[in-house]
Amino acid sequence: MGAMENLFKTLVVEETADDARVSRSSSAALPQLSGSAITACACTARFEGFALDDRPLVSGLLHSPGEIMAARTTVPLLRELVGAHVLVVYEQNDILRPIIIGVLQDCQAGPVGGNSQRHSVAVQADADRYVISADREIVLRCGEASITLTRAGKIIIKGTYIVSRSAGCNKIKGAVVDIN
Repeated sequence: MGAMENLFKTLVVEETADDARVSRSSSAALPQLSGSAITACACTARFEGFALDDRPLVSGLLHSPGEIMAARTTVPLLRELVGAHVLVVYEQNDILRPIIIGVLQDCQAGPVGGNSQRHSVAVQADADRYVISADREIVLRCGEASITLTRAGKIIIKGTYIVSRSAGCNKIKGAVVDIN
């Protein structure tokens, strides 16, 4: 494990006044440490949203408690996560270069984002097409028109005016059916 071991051990800082070694273990004592000692550990911050250039913004960092700073991230962050607590480390021990390495989960509130259920939706995109996958069903809706795809293989199309073409069997139900 090497360097990762030191992130979670008690910090030992050398004081300049009397050259005594002082052990600090509580996070309340961390703001009194020097800049290099602060960056030797992971700390929590609050995810505030995104800057105009889509970089994540964090606040509540130990070295600047009242400031909001731009950060980098190793995890995907969604707008629904704004207000969540995140775990932050510093790139090359530079307190001006925070990196978000995770989102903290609140065990009593359920998953981050306020949803009590896990929704499994996947979107794959390339230059030619989008593939949207879901566990139970997908509904595309625009005004009074909708297309519903179910996991049983049903496709339900509803609208005020429908045009349908098929190379195979095509069943159409409606008040009036016009076939030409």
